[in-house]
Formats: sequence, C-alpha cells, structure tokens
Amino acid sequence: MILGLDIGGANTKTASSDGLFAESVYLPLWKNSPLNEVLRLLALQEPQAVAVVITGELADCFTCKREGIEKLTGAVKRAFSCPIYFWGASGFNWTDPLELAAANWSASATLLAREVGDCLFVDMGSTTTDLIPIKGEALAAKTDFLRLAGGELVYMGLLRTRLDALLPAALIGGQKVPLAPEFFAIIADAYLALGRISEERYACETPDGAGKDRESALRRLARTVCADLEEIGEALALAIAEQACERQKRVLVAAMKRQAEKHGLTKVAAAGIGEGLIAQASAFLGLECLRLSEKYGAEISDVFPAYAVARLAETELSEIARV
Repeated sequence: MILGLDIGGANTKTASSDGLFAESVYLPLWKNSPLNEVLRLLALQEPQAVAVVITGELADCFTCKREGIEKLTGAVKRAFSCPIYFWGASGFNWTDPLELAAANWSASATLLAREVGDCLFVDMGSTTTDLIPIKGEALAAKTDFLRLAGGELVYMGLLRTRLDALLPAALIGGQKVPLAPEFFAIIADAYLALGRISEERYACETPDGAGKDRESALRRLARTVCADLEEIGEALALAIAEQACERQKRVLVAAMKRQAEKHGLTKVAAAGIGEGLIAQASAFLGLECLRLSEKYGAEISDVFPAYAVARLAETELSEIARV
C-alpha cells in the first residue's frame, strides 16, 4: 500500500493508492496541533512508501514558506521509515524545496490529465478553491501568488471563509446593512443554518467556540450585523445566510467562467467538500461536469490531492521496478 499525504494549514488529508483508505483530520498548524502524533499513527499502517504534497507552509506559525516546508518535510521524515516521495509543482523531481510549496493541485491535475483528459479541474476545500485548466497538461502558474493573481486560486472555501469577506452587506428588511468586519461567523454557519451541511460536515472550529448546532449558527449569523437573534429573528438571520451562499456561488461562477473561456474548456472535473457547489456552478454555465465522487468515490473526492499523489508514486515505483 502506498500512502498519500496532503498536509495543509487547517487539515491533513490521507488516502491510499488503492482507494480503500481516505481520511481528513482537522489540524490547524498555527495552533500547535499534534501533527507529529497523527503522522506516527499513520506510520503504524506500515505503507510500502509515502507520497506527500504540502500546502501548510503558508500557516502563520512559520516565518516564511521555506521554514514551513523544512519543518513539515522534517516531520514526515521522522515519522516514516519507508521511502518518501515529495511532489513539487513539476513532479517528484525537484531541486529547491520551495518547489514543494502548495503543489497539491499539480498532483491532482497530473493524474486527471491521464485519466480524464482536457477539463477545468475545480477543487473546493474548507478554505480555498483551485481552478486548474488542463489541456494535455496543467496550465496553471507554479506559485500561490501567481495563481491568485491569475484567478487559478480563489481564497474561498465551503467552511472557513469569514462571512464578511464574502458578503460586505446584506439586505435585511429592505435595508442594506453592512456586515461587521469581525470574526463573528463563517460560511459554514450559513450552510448549517440552511440545512445544507450537517454538524459532522462542519469540520472546523466555530468562530465563538460555541456549538455546531443550528441555534448557535443562527446566533453567529445575527451577530454579523451587530444584533442578537432575538433582536432580528430567525427569518432575517436566514436571509443573511441565503445571501452569503448566493454570493459564494456567484464568485465561483465568475471564476470558473473566466478560466473556461480563457482556455476553451467545456468540461469540469469537480472535487472536494464543495463538489456539489461546483456542480451547480457548472450547470449554471452550461458546462459538462464530472463529479470525482462518481468516478473515485465520495471519500476520495474530499481528499483528492492525497489520493492523486499516492497514485503517481505508485506509477513511479512501477517504472523504477521495470528498469
């Protein structure tokens, strides 16, 4: 068994190359989460090899990306005694450790180029959304900075995005009310209050440290306009949630439209916990959508970069064995 790891700032995701194992663990690196312990537990599975992609280097517990890469690769090396393969933006063959920074999209796109063909690969996680044009190969820029500038990275996810970052103002009772620029609520609160995700899918911390039940989410939504739930009522709190979700969909539609038109692509490959929203945006744009949960399974779709890098390492080992 080859184990794939995707070590992010908020979540560490794992998958086996045979697709039989997939897991995502909430591990916010900036809060000194027990990454070393989680890696040691994974090592007990005794994989034949480990393949790794890293995005957690941007966490602000590190002074720079290079420090983040050094510490995260070091943690993996200490945990596993088997061969370890680190994937960079151009593959397993790299010279500068900075090539490993935020390269998980590259592993996913490389596998999809082989198994799906030309498409716009869109992967929405809890925090960010990757939009990777694939025409024979991935056409995206190599760094987060350049992808952010080019619209291939949208810093918006299905769970952790602050509500005020998505929705500067909401229409409440016919009045336009600005949302307080404060960490009062996140988009997960909107989806939970509307019944679009379960408490189990709310896989991150709440802004106020309170519960993940519907009532708590409604209270957080009301607070975004400096009100109590009793003050504005459930209906208006839900109106804020609806507008935030609609705004997120419009942002995603615009980002997908830009990349699809720029590269002449008519097919979308959707992955991540936001796969359903990507499918909705594809339908709105009239694009064909392949949900990777239908091809690989829902659990694999949620952690697709980890699965992809494991599969790519499996191919690499097979080629080495033939030589």
